[in-house]
Amino acid sequence: MDIRPIRTEADYKATLKEISALMESDPDLGTPEGDRLDILATLVQAYEAKHVSITAPDPVEAIKFRMDQSGLSVKDLEPIIGKSNRVYEVLSRKRPLTLAMIRRLHKSLGIPADVLIAETAAG
Repeated sequence: MDIRPIRTEADYKATLKEISALMESDPDLGTPEGDRLDILATLVQAYEAKHVSITAPDPVEAIKFRMDQSGLSVKDLEPIIGKSNRVYEVLSRKRPLTLAMIRRLHKSLGIPADVLIAETAAG
């Protein structure tokens, strides 16, 4: 089992490609292929933790994502944000979220409050 550390972007991409191929074959745990997949996945996680920065999503994008994920419409957000014109203003970044809106979005939709209080990207 020739496994080396992931030190470069090329190593990282090659390892991801190998993981993808192994996942397609769906090896059983405890088999040489299953063990290889487990070890490679661990190496990728370690590499990503060091080299891949994950930034918090934009609050408006988080709301839109949750709407899409849950099949919600603007009408569904009215009890949380306000009348439809206010919902449209928030979604188009013309109106900032208020503390009350943030609390209701967090409670009703489960969007983390720290995501909702972040700066909104310019629309």
